[in-house]
Amino acid sequence: MPSKAESLRPSEPAPQPPEGRTLQGQLPGAPLAPRAGSPPDAPGSESPALACSTPATPSGEDPPARAAPVTPRPPARPRLERALSLDDKGWRRRRFRGSQEDLEARNGTSPSRGSVQSEGPGAPAHSCSPPCLSTSLQEIPKSRGVLGSERGSRSSGVNPLSGVASSSPNLLHRDAAVAGSSPRLPSLLPPRPPPALSLDIASDSLRTANKVDSDLAGYKLRAQPLLVRAHSSLGPGQPRSPLACDDYSLRSAKSSFSLLAPIRSKDVRSRSYLEGSLLASGALLGADELARYFPDRNVALFVATWNMQGQKELPPSLDEFLLPAEADYAQDLYVIGVQEGCSDRREWETRLQETLGPHYVLLSSAAHGVLYMSLFIRRDLIWFCSEVECSTVTTRIVSQIKTKGALGVSFTFFGTSFLFITSHFTSGDGKVAERLLDYTRTVQALALPRNVPDTNPYRSSAADVTTRFDEVFWFGDFNFRLSGGRTAVDTLLCQGLVVDVPALLQHDQLIREMRKGSIFKGFQEPDIHFLPSYKFDIGKDTYDSTSKQRTPSYTDRVLYRSRHKGDICPVIYSSCPGIKTSDHRPVYGLFRVKVRPGRDNIPLAAGKFDRELYLLGIKRRISKEIQRQQALQSQNSSTICSVS
Repeated sequence: MPSKAESLRPSEPAPQPPEGRTLQGQLPGAPLAPRAGSPPDAPGSESPALACSTPATPSGEDPPARAAPVTPRPPARPRLERALSLDDKGWRRRRFRGSQEDLEARNGTSPSRGSVQSEGPGAPAHSCSPPCLSTSLQEIPKSRGVLGSERGSRSSGVNPLSGVASSSPNLLHRDAAVAGSSPRLPSLLPPRPPPALSLDIASDSLRTANKVDSDLAGYKLRAQPLLVRAHSSLGPGQPRSPLACDDYSLRSAKSSFSLLAPIRSKDVRSRSYLEGSLLASGALLGADELARYFPDRNVALFVATWNMQGQKELPPSLDEFLLPAEADYAQDLYVIGVQEGCSDRREWETRLQETLGPHYVLLSSAAHGVLYMSLFIRRDLIWFCSEVECSTVTTRIVSQIKTKGALGVSFTFFGTSFLFITSHFTSGDGKVAERLLDYTRTVQALALPRNVPDTNPYRSSAADVTTRFDEVFWFGDFNFRLSGGRTAVDTLLCQGLVVDVPALLQHDQLIREMRKGSIFKGFQEPDIHFLPSYKFDIGKDTYDSTSKQRTPSYTDRVLYRSRHKGDICPVIYSSCPGIKTSDHRPVYGLFRVKVRPGRDNIPLAAGKFDRELYLLGIKRRISKEIQRQQALQSQNSSTICSVS
């Protein structure tokens, strides 16, 4: 019996099993593990499974029976040999695609290299290079075993991707069998479920990490005004717009920084501003709109009168006149009446617009000879005014230039009608009768209102224009003097630092006639606490020093009358001693006037104002501000510092 050593002769080589043959000691169906970087049939490549496929037979035992020879067959599926033995260096050198590139690869717009999914269904597995596993994190295979290996590799400090690559090859063959062609890797499952997206844009789930660094502690506050993108990178779905479900849009409508109440859409559909409403509650001029702008139903009114004496030179600044220091806030409506106005009326109105600024617009401007009247109103209140109507009366017919007479302007604001009259009565110390006649002619000849309906026709009189309006202001140069002579008045004026104004008013002709009831019936005047406004030397604080020695008097006055008792409340009544371009000092009064809601049965002004004057006044303000800044810069640059 030959020995075991003689059974294999040296001249005869040992038979090699075929490539597709199942080796002894190897599980059937298990493929050979390929090595990265070399093709499956490369010469000299040696499979690690061959080294351990035939175990060593101990001496003294009979050799096992040999397996029957098997005929080699072509592989039934793509060979993935040596695809799972990738080294760590190869994975580190690979560039993973971003979310945008991965999205384009899915849509087919930009097929990426090295992706198994980008290949056609009929492409062979060995047509690409061996390390052609998907570079997208969402295409790496995941299973229970893989997740467990990933956790283990993460805890042991090994690259988790290498653990994924060294997973069971059966998973690859199962996926390839299902696809029928090239193997496709399943999508990547996240290590933990993503946080639920909250519909609130200020939610913590929109943060980029579960934990925010201490340097970004204010991230939540800064991220509140930001909106979620339509194509979020957190998932393939598109989240709903936050404006459709959160309450931030409602909060913006009810912001505390806005003084205007939000307008509901159902109110816009139900209310017709074009046709109007005769009910006070639902009208444009009704109680609802009035409460939005004037909760206490009181309007701040400024009324001023000034005899300019026809001077072409205007004061360098009108701030003391229109914006006195006694008033903390600007008024809602400014009415300025001028007698013997300057020759350039447009320049005068431009100066008024420049002083009041862009918050006010010229609602109406009227003139009668050298009598001017200008009405400035806050620009957000022009929608609640009716058409402005005016009328004039001439009291001196002989004169070619209308220097004496009256100019009346009327309009309705919400449900309250206003009448403003500026007059210039006959001058002279002893001409009281002529001044009374001027008053009578004015109240009878002013034809107002015309198209605007009377708010209370049952209490109106055809013989007195002042009875046809709710609130009446009459101001101007009435030329009523202080009787008693110049010497008596100077004695009262020179008594000391504090002038006895009540003692001066005892000689006032206007107060005397009003007490008699011969003039300004039903009118009142605020208490006077200022010095006589007439007559000064131009540019000085001294009264008339010429040979005529005119008596200082309160010729410039502001009177008011209300149809309802207590509707007008005087706040300030004073003069402007700083304006010295005329022999008269401007006199102004600040009032609080009660306004009632109205009905939409009046012709509205529809927001009309003098746009050209508005733009001109704003340009003047800008140019003056630029000149002031340039003057400050030149002054600072020319300053020389000397060190002693």
